[in-house]
Amino acid sequence: MASTYLSPESIEPPHLEKLLTLDPYLNDHKKEIVRRYSCMHKVLSDLTASEGDFGKFTQAYKEFGLLVQPDNSVTSLEWAPAAQQLYLKGDFNGWNGTSHPFKKLDFGKWSIHIPANADGSCPIPHLSRVKVGVTTASGECVDRLSPWASYVCKPPKEEGVAYQHHFWNPPKDQVSQTLLHITTNMIVKAGLFKFHYYCDRVGTYQEFRDNVLPRIVKAGYNTVQIMAVMEHAYYASFGYQVTSFFAASSRYGTPEDLKSLIDTAHGLGLTVLLDVVHSHASKNSLDGLNMFDGSDSCYFHAGGRGNHDLWDSRLFNYSNWEVLRFLLSNLRWYMDEYRFDGFRFDGVTSMLYHSHGIGEGFSGDYREYFGLNVDTEALCYLMLANYMLHEFYPNVITISEDVSGMPALCRPVAEGGGGFDYRLGMAIPDQWIKMLKESTDEQWDMNKIVHTLENRRYKEKTIAYAESHDQALVGDKTIAFWLMDKEMYTSMSTISPPSLIVDRGIALHKMIRLITHVLGGEGYLNFMGQRPYYIILCWLSADPAYTSTKHEGDKVIVCERADVVFVFNFHWDKSFADYKIGVHYPGQYRIVLDTDLPEYGGQGRLDHLNIFGL
Repeated sequence: MASTYLSPESIEPPHLEKLLTLDPYLNDHKKEIVRRYSCMHKVLSDLTASEGDFGKFTQAYKEFGLLVQPDNSVTSLEWAPAAQQLYLKGDFNGWNGTSHPFKKLDFGKWSIHIPANADGSCPIPHLSRVKVGVTTASGECVDRLSPWASYVCKPPKEEGVAYQHHFWNPPKDQVSQTLLHITTNMIVKAGLFKFHYYCDRVGTYQEFRDNVLPRIVKAGYNTVQIMAVMEHAYYASFGYQVTSFFAASSRYGTPEDLKSLIDTAHGLGLTVLLDVVHSHASKNSLDGLNMFDGSDSCYFHAGGRGNHDLWDSRLFNYSNWEVLRFLLSNLRWYMDEYRFDGFRFDGVTSMLYHSHGIGEGFSGDYREYFGLNVDTEALCYLMLANYMLHEFYPNVITISEDVSGMPALCRPVAEGGGGFDYRLGMAIPDQWIKMLKESTDEQWDMNKIVHTLENRRYKEKTIAYAESHDQALVGDKTIAFWLMDKEMYTSMSTISPPSLIVDRGIALHKMIRLITHVLGGEGYLNFMGQRPYYIILCWLSADPAYTSTKHEGDKVIVCERADVVFVFNFHWDKSFADYKIGVHYPGQYRIVLDTDLPEYGGQGRLDHLNIFGL
């Protein structure tokens, strides 16, 4: 029987035994792990055999879209399989809808070549507007933006709301020298500052470069993750309804501004990550990817499978050759053109399951992860993307936003895993908010706190966080507001009367974050106030913490990590003297961090000159 995409010839991952040794329970699902790897391997083999060069296939941005050639002529290559005809029009030809037709090629591709002007200049001026005119299968003529557009702008109010593609070909003196600084892309025992461009006003790439980057470096962080960069016409989507995948959002500046930001960050020793959205796309057709060729499918699944009902967006067809070309090239575009150092993949849970995780409890039963609900095509895309990124960029960093706990998602592809370096510990912030909403701190269960923080897969790195922008997006309150609420407006000043609510709130706020940092994983993400800024602190060289005490009566938790002993007293009215705790290494201990210090909003009740015999 000939092999097919979903039932390929069986090829075992070369290092599968390492994965099965780490988690023997996966032996029961070895056949399915091998099948998934075989699917990915078949796609990779077929692409390489047909295209001749997998690297070239994944750099299709060098062939597709509007490109200026060395002789200043312009070429364009598009994929529109359902279209009858394509035309290029814009300011350059007075918006003549038929003067520049594309030539039809095989496999649904269309090409056009526009010679240079008589004086040798480019026939399409820099920043001039362009569109692709599409004659659909029904004969209707519609305007579309090239899926490969690299600069897309909001139009003046009198010209409507649909974003416009502006041809990007700046003079050489306006091009950023992005190769001035190179990063090693390495995070070792370091910190990551995660930045979102949505605050009380729209900031700019230049402001972030000049005003924020120096503060990040001064604070000791070494990595920046930037969100909402991929162009999105709908501002309220917070960057998650992407309309132009190859365009850095023009709200914050030009492509050269972003390149300058990243280059400056590299010069300061910072690694820069991008929040990438390949889980879905905007339903916009006038200025988005949807219905580019006039059909319901093209880049997406046709019919109901191509729609995400909860997000009101379109879902990619990851089994389609040209979709793989588009998405894989999109990743390499940001790595090559902008010099990003890695990605946080958004919405991975939605990709992994046909149900998109909606209504799923994910109890941890392995049958939930190896049954028919898993979307093999999407999983194979993620494996292929991670394989490609780690193959061509050995120091790349990839982070998965997955709430389901898919086994081996953060193990190498060669072991049969998903290939991610980290996953987000998404259950942790939900648990903190649940506790704050439903109980007083006197009722907090120490065992439940520790279990939630430590409940992660062995040898799969996790980034923990106490709260996130996802909660803010649905109108929830920050931890600080849950703890102190309106008291923050009147009792936070050092000259205002003391407030027990603020005093207790600050104490718990510090301990919630610190214990999440210590026990929650190999990295820590911090949501700062109401504004969506983030910090991640990584403990990559330290093994997971060992918890020696979970005392429910005393509300005390004791754990050790990286040769540091952490003692958390969550009791609402008891302080303990001469409290006995166990340690791995007996000896003399001194205080190196005290959340009760006045500079941290505490009371300064501990003697730092004391040496403790443990």
